[in-house]
Amino acid sequence: MLDLILLHGALGHSEVFEPFQEELSTYFTVHTPLFSGHGSKVLPENGITVERYAQELHGFILAENLKDVYILGHSMGGYVALCYAMQHAENINSIMTLGTKFEWTEEQAAKESSMLNPEIIATKVPKYAELLEKQHGPEWKLLLPAVAEMMIALGKNPPLKGNISTINIPVQIMVGDKDSMVTLEESMEIYRSLPTASLAVLPDTKHPIDKVRPALLLNLMKDFWKLS
Repeated sequence: MLDLILLHGALGHSEVFEPFQEELSTYFTVHTPLFSGHGSKVLPENGITVERYAQELHGFILAENLKDVYILGHSMGGYVALCYAMQHAENINSIMTLGTKFEWTEEQAAKESSMLNPEIIATKVPKYAELLEKQHGPEWKLLLPAVAEMMIALGKNPPLKGNISTINIPVQIMVGDKDSMVTLEESMEIYRSLPTASLAVLPDTKHPIDKVRPALLLNLMKDFWKLS
């Protein structure tokens, strides 16, 4: 059976893919690895970076002896997948990204990272804080500043900038029309920079994957991957 890897975003968890797994398992052996610092995975003492996560993805693919892999990455997961593809395209069949932010500048990174204060989140958005603790345990308060540092590093040196056109495998860029984090313009720019890419705009769709209608995303996956 074909192998599909579902990659969660920063502060996300593999459980966000549960609404899709039953149907996807008809076509694929579905893999849902966790990035370090997320869920039960230990947060490295020296922090996290997109490059580190691309290495973790490489290690997972090697450990599972996967070939010709299909990948769907949500948010940061899509960025990691493309970074991995720059180095190891021979292992990948194709990639779909959903709600992935590509335009990282120091100013943008500072803006995004400033919203990751655990004390403010616990006070002002207690339900989100409860979800983070449920998914990542008490270490969630350490994960937030680590993700903030990762964003700052991305702003200073975005690894895809100037290199995206070297990825020569089928890629579909997907963005919701109501995504408040990712713009249609940056998604279109990446789509135009990739040699073999397609673009899909999801109607009435916000950034969080739990706000994406499963039937809509599954239909896009079936169409792109020609599943029947």
